[in-house]
Amino acid sequence: MLTISAFQYVPPFAQGVVRDLRVRWALEEAGLLYETRLIGPPDQRSPDYLALQPFGQVPMMQDGDLTMFESGAIVLHIAQRSGALFPRDDAGRARATTWIFAALNTVEIPLQQLAAIDLFFADEEWAKLRRAGALEEVHKRLAQLAAWLGEREYLDGAFSAGDLMMTTVLRLLRHTTIVDDYPTLKAYQLRCEARPAFQKALRDQMAAFEKT
Repeated sequence: MLTISAFQYVPPFAQGVVRDLRVRWALEEAGLLYETRLIGPPDQRSPDYLALQPFGQVPMMQDGDLTMFESGAIVLHIAQRSGALFPRDDAGRARATTWIFAALNTVEIPLQQLAAIDLFFADEEWAKLRRAGALEEVHKRLAQLAAWLGEREYLDGAFSAGDLMMTTVLRLLRHTTIVDDYPTLKAYQLRCEARPAFQKALRDQMAAFEKT
């Protein structure tokens, strides 16, 4: 059976956005059974875990003899195995792959920078000076994404791994009301988060934190 790693505990501001959520969601959409290996700080530094995930992060996935890390790579691997997350045609699969990378490389970076400023460095003088510029970059990307989405329900036709990844990236702003400024994006995010597979993945991630 597939095994993924996840944290035993994270502070409340990070609960529901840790990146194993992406993999859990993909596995639920694909209908693949999996087990969870919960880890803490000692595990992250252990030779055993570092042999599987060289940076001590989550998620890590073991699938038989295959071990993978990085949420985007794992979601892509799952999508390639599942018709639930990728279109059947080559062009459609290529476009879905493009949106996975767009979420991670074009949209997540400015959103993560703003989240880091707000959640980790808000009292630092440099952060106060940088926030306006960081916020401007976030609005730029969200406006571009909203313009592309337009009247579409999803980024490229039917729901795909690209939408899964983009939705988890938009969740990085949940400590703000920024996405509310873009009704098209807000409706899109809520539509994706209403999927039963997402709800199951989120419940399972949160259940681990509730036990600590």
